[in-house]
Amino acid sequence: MAGTKSVLVTDKNIPDDENRDQGYKTTAFKDFLALIKIGIVNSNLITAFTGMWLALYFSDKSFLQELDIVFYTLIGSALVIAGSCAINNFYDRDIDHVMERTKVRPTVTGKINPKPVLVLGILLILVGTGLLLLTTVMAAVIGLIGVFSYIFLYTIWSKRRYTINTVIGSISGATPPLIGWAAVDSDLHLIAWILFLIMFIWQPPHFLALAMRRVDEYRAAGVPMLPVVHGFDITKRQILIWVICLFPLPFYLHSLGYIFVILATLLNVGWLVLGLKGYKKKDDIKWATQMFVYSLNYLTIMFVAMVIVTLV
Repeated sequence: MAGTKSVLVTDKNIPDDENRDQGYKTTAFKDFLALIKIGIVNSNLITAFTGMWLALYFSDKSFLQELDIVFYTLIGSALVIAGSCAINNFYDRDIDHVMERTKVRPTVTGKINPKPVLVLGILLILVGTGLLLLTTVMAAVIGLIGVFSYIFLYTIWSKRRYTINTVIGSISGATPPLIGWAAVDSDLHLIAWILFLIMFIWQPPHFLALAMRRVDEYRAAGVPMLPVVHGFDITKRQILIWVICLFPLPFYLHSLGYIFVILATLLNVGWLVLGLKGYKKKDDIKWATQMFVYSLNYLTIMFVAMVIVTLV
């Protein structure tokens, strides 16, 4: 379930990955968090919560009266995502040592043996699926679709073979809001699918910007990311196309009010303007970093705003 840390950031507080591992010390707990990719778990939980919250809102159900559903949904989703990430770490341990941002993972340093990681991943997925089944069957099914697409379609099949791996990986990253909605209402409303589309379309420009920043590492690892195979110019054009595809989506969420539609549209315009500036900047890596940072803030503001507008 692809994703990244969903917190407000600037390019000044992105870690210097080239020096991050120097003197790097971990604890067993930190190793566990790295194993399950806690940043991905947290960011996906934000979108899962938003999907669940909006389903409760539009179904006229009380959040406090549905706390059991909230618990099963969030914990179940977290475990399913964590298990998928653990298996991803297990599978990618042979190339993670090449990349600065992944070479300190416990599966690479040898602090954790591979076989227990695989077992842990499977157990987390099974327990998480069981908790989602306590909500609705549909939520559990969507969760398993996310697992299958992340582990098999992305990690095992496409990541090391095709430049379209980013798009394929976006399927799993877009499932959490559907899981959240389905946990409350199995009849997925149009709004639920719009949330899915926002997440699906958001991911390629986000990860392509990251791939530009880490192009040398992906090249060394033999991962055929778009900038590795086709260069920066085509990648920049692809990023812009994906950002433009986001423009119609806020208008399908008009039931959240005009304030939200205006805010979401401004976020899209800002991203597009920043993207167009990439054709004037000589430093492509600096531009990619700005696009990456903007995408993080975009996702956080967009999904938090969806909750806030239902409270006022």
